Amino acid sequence: MSGKLPAVTLVLGGARSGKSAFAERLVEAASPMRFYLATGQAWDEEMRARISTHQDRRGAGWETVEAPVELAEALADAARADRPVLVDCLTLWVTNLMLGEHDIDAAFERLAKTLPGLKGPVVFVSNEVGLGIVPDNAMARAFRDHAGRLHQTIAGLADEVHFVAAGLPLKMKG
Repeated sequence: MSGKLPAVTLVLGGARSGKSAFAERLVEAASPMRFYLATGQAWDEEMRARISTHQDRRGAGWETVEAPVELAEALADAARADRPVLVDCLTLWVTNLMLGEHDIDAAFERLAKTLPGLKGPVVFVSNEVGLGIVPDNAMARAFRDHAGRLHQTIAGLADEVHFVAAGLPLKMKG
C-alpha cells in the first residue's frame, strides 16, 4: 500500500469482506490525520454494536462526523489536502435516502458534482449487492438498482477502485 492517495478511491466488497478495514489501512498509510464520515445510523442494538466494532477497530486518531443524508455537503466541508476522508458507507447512505424518501437522483448528482472540487483525497466504502439472487420484493430490488447505479457513477469518477473478498483486495482500476 502506497502512502499517497489519489483524489477518489472506491472500495467495494460484500458483507464482512474486510472492505472497511482495507479502506482504513489506505487512509492510515496516507496521513496521521484522518477524517471519518459515517453514514450509518444506530437505529437498533445490532447497528449500535456494528458501529462500536468499527470504532474500536479504528482506534484513536480519527475525527468522526455523522452524515446520514447530506453526504455531498459534509464531504465538501471535511475535505482538506492534509487529511484524507473515509466515507463508510455508500450503501447505508442509499438506505437513508430511500427510507427518508429523498430525491435519490438529485443526491447522487450532488455527490458526483462535488468530487472534482474536493480539496483532498476521499476513500468511499460500499457493499457490492449486485452479485446475488434477484431480491423478491420491490424495495430490495430498488435498493440494489440504486446502489448499482451509484457504484457505476463513483467508479467512473474514481482514480482507483478495489474489490475486497475474504479480506483480499483486488485492484480493479488505477
